[in-house]
Amino acid sequence: MSLDEPNTDAYTRGKALSERVNPGMEDALQARYDALVPGMARTVVDVAYGQFYARGVVDEKTRLLATVAALAALGGQTRPQLKVNIASARAVGASREEVCEIIFQMALYGGLPSMINAMNAALEVFETEETSA
Repeated sequence: MSLDEPNTDAYTRGKALSERVNPGMEDALQARYDALVPGMARTVVDVAYGQFYARGVVDEKTRLLATVAALAALGGQTRPQLKVNIASARAVGASREEVCEIIFQMALYGGLPSMINAMNAALEVFETEETSA
């Protein structure tokens, strides 16, 4: 699904993509945050998934690995989002080796502590995959 597909709005594209790579995300966001910011979950699906992640040009795996790289370089404060995006990258075909290599590369930009923290987040995602299998 890409931004260029006619007759689909961003929310519809985003919902389809988010359910494929992170099932139940919108419902979880809505349950947690709707009392504070009504509509926030829908906005995340519409904007992040429908207007950014669902664009064509770059395939989903590459786009999610780029996201993992950015979050790894930003450091520890992004750990929850990093874990979600590592799992999403895995869901669209990224191997463990690809995820770890991308994170390792980010030591040049975010420093060794950020890389180590991101690698630990990846290990947690991989452990969850193993226990869920």
